[in-house]
Amino acid sequence: MSGSDSISMQAAICEEASTTAAPKELVAQHDMTDYRIELGDSRERLVRHPIYKLVNSPERMKAFMEAHIWAVWDFQSLLKAVQQQLSCVTVPWTPTPDAEARRLINEIVLDEESDELPNGSFASHFELYLRSMEVAGAATGPMVGVIEQIKAGVDLSEALLDPSIPTESREFVNRSFSIINSGSSHRIVSAFTYGREDVIPDMFRQFVVRLATYNPEIWGQFRFYLERHIEHDDEHHGPVCRRIVATMCGNDPIKWAEASEAARLALEARIHLWDALATRLTAI
Repeated sequence: MSGSDSISMQAAICEEASTTAAPKELVAQHDMTDYRIELGDSRERLVRHPIYKLVNSPERMKAFMEAHIWAVWDFQSLLKAVQQQLSCVTVPWTPTPDAEARRLINEIVLDEESDELPNGSFASHFELYLRSMEVAGAATGPMVGVIEQIKAGVDLSEALLDPSIPTESREFVNRSFSIINSGSSHRIVSAFTYGREDVIPDMFRQFVVRLATYNPEIWGQFRFYLERHIEHDDEHHGPVCRRIVATMCGNDPIKWAEASEAARLALEARIHLWDALATRLTAI
């Protein structure tokens, strides 16, 4: 895919800055925009979290899914918030400034909202996850109930008061929507990029290996969901989103600092979710 002048120029600026400030071995391992986004140790702590080893039985996997489905759902909301920032989703339509960013985010929405399944049908990754839970025997009632309430016009904050929602999941969703409701485009895109698309492949790979040993009739759909996310995010979505963040922040150090803060907050929210869920899994 060919790049626009704005993205190409920003890439050159980032590459020049990174190669002069970062060790050569890091330049070889990371995308050039990483040298402007400061994640501290948050990403490393998330990838090395003990929860991946704790999810070591079908019963624990079902408990994990019942809490994680909320992160899958609010991912879609975060994605739509990014789309609102980068493309026109109102009527009458007007063109947004960055045509390539518009194209890239709409490609991601296509993949996440209406991916093609092995049988030739289409579904969002949220719907695929929900179906995977049903096949595995995990409880979907709380998630489905909130969706129905929202469709009926109930405010999200009120719908999330349902006591059947895991506490850690409710807190995670609230943190995600605090970023969404900020209305800050570079913060929202950075949280989506570094809190989701960039790190998800490294998290999910650890589950795929274990699922390969489980009954494919029960766990096959869930494994397909994980593999699709790894494929899309690692090979395309992650790099694309990092380029968009670089373009949005440009040479503005304040925007880079704010984008870094949003990225760290998103990663720390996931760590908090994993911490609480890990405590619960040890009792199973």
